[in-house]
Amino acid sequence: MKNLKPTEYLYAYTMGLEERSLCHLEQRALFKQESDNLLISDRKIDPSRSPFIKGRLTILFSGDSVDDIAHQVHQIKLEEQTFKVFYIKINDLPIERKIEFDDQRMIEKKVGWNITGKAKMRNPDVLFGIVPFKGRWYFGIFTESESMWLKHIKKPHEYSTALSTRLARAVVNIAVPDPVDINVIDPCCGIGTVLVEALSMGIPIIGADRNPLAVKGARENIAYFDMEGEVAVKDIAEQEGHFDVAIIDMPYNLFSPATAEEQYTIIKNARRIADRVVILTIEDMDDMIRKAGFKIIDRCAADKGLKALFSRQVVVCESMSGY
Repeated sequence: MKNLKPTEYLYAYTMGLEERSLCHLEQRALFKQESDNLLISDRKIDPSRSPFIKGRLTILFSGDSVDDIAHQVHQIKLEEQTFKVFYIKINDLPIERKIEFDDQRMIEKKVGWNITGKAKMRNPDVLFGIVPFKGRWYFGIFTESESMWLKHIKKPHEYSTALSTRLARAVVNIAVPDPVDINVIDPCCGIGTVLVEALSMGIPIIGADRNPLAVKGARENIAYFDMEGEVAVKDIAEQEGHFDVAIIDMPYNLFSPATAEEQYTIIKNARRIADRVVILTIEDMDDMIRKAGFKIIDRCAADKGLKALFSRQVVVCESMSGY
């Protein structure tokens, strides 16, 4: 495939109704836009980073019709590589314009016949996708998401109020949309759910917790997935150094003995050690957050599910000058 220089990427999303707010916050952090199904960006990220992205289309061609695409794909010369073209079912077509199964196969054949190469339905060397979006058709190389977070659900140490791996992965993306030259800390890490997700994405992060049993569990969970990460027994008030980002899942009065004063102490120390903090809380802490010297720049509700006993808020904070 010579002389093809893709500069844009189309991301296909799926989300449950209860996850919409969280997914949109992650999208705003990663792409500065939001969508319920597809979005186009010039930013390239691994689709496996997000628990909501099903795949990434590296756009090679676009046109007003399938015929436009079929005409352009003559440029593709695969030589010895095998390929497959498939219709991406995630799109923004209204129900009355939905393309049925037989027509989807016709679209795939019409485009595939014009590509120089050997078609292969199973395990092709190159997987091409074609999809309608906002009145145009897009064609390119499709990279499927591996849903890595699913592999982290079962681990040696768990407890009922810990973040789900899906939520933890989205929170890491919200906190660290671009990990280049960023140092991150989870100073109240518990059993390390956030640490595992961050490390699995190659994001350098250290963890700490004042509970020795939690730290032991976090270390064993990290090791279980053949990862390496630093986790210390340390109260946030004792934490030294400065970090670009801190992720804090606040202790909950409903499940753990944390007074309002202790919660404020956590936030105040977070302000001391980090310029940007993502706070997860089941309580309204806006006044406390502002009092500590943060401004709230974005937020969402992150329900555990439709039958959740409580709903977490994900609050994105940045330091205010003068504090």
